[in-house]
Amino acid sequence: MTDETTIVGCACTLRVEGVTGQVMFDGHVVTLLDAAVSLVNTLTDGTRQGRPYTAPHGDQLPQAVHEALPPASQRSTVEPGHAAYLAHTAQQMRAVFEAVDNGHIDQAAQMVNVLLLAAGSRPQLDRVDGEPWQVHFHGSDDSLSVGWSAGCATALALAIGSNLAGRLGVCTAPHCDRVYVDASRNTVRHFCSPACRSRVKAAAFRARKASRN
Repeated sequence: MTDETTIVGCACTLRVEGVTGQVMFDGHVVTLLDAAVSLVNTLTDGTRQGRPYTAPHGDQLPQAVHEALPPASQRSTVEPGHAAYLAHTAQQMRAVFEAVDNGHIDQAAQMVNVLLLAAGSRPQLDRVDGEPWQVHFHGSDDSLSVGWSAGCATALALAIGSNLAGRLGVCTAPHCDRVYVDASRNTVRHFCSPACRSRVKAAAFRARKASRN
């Protein structure tokens, strides 16, 4: 595994949050779920914030992948082959989010198993300087594309394999199908972004105003 993927590897734990005892994702899982969301929202066609969205392709794809992944000092570019691999992973992960959002958990679990198998996800003890040993998940090789695919797939597996599957969602705003992970305490998130939340609130306000007139 490259240094980049090792550092953000997926610790296979969840944590208890606050005095309520609510189970939430730990920091490593959050990093990988955020990466999964970013890859899906950047690399898959559909709609975004009320408008059609066409994902980058061709010569634009490597830079789009580079910007979608968390920053890494040792990564200045992404090779086209790795970018294409992650674009395919993003398509598969979108299907997982959509299946969960539609209540098809069994289907989502089967899709994640396919992702785990394809990436060769495996546990490994890693240690960053000054930190204790932690269980991370790696891919079948040390490449950027396989490593990130394995990590994101494992994070999705940890969500679906717990009571947190419902926190994977698809934006409910009109004409938007971008995905999100609900990190709120009370599972109240319904939108991919503040922009979509504001769109819906503004539309509701206009509708109420029109009805009064």
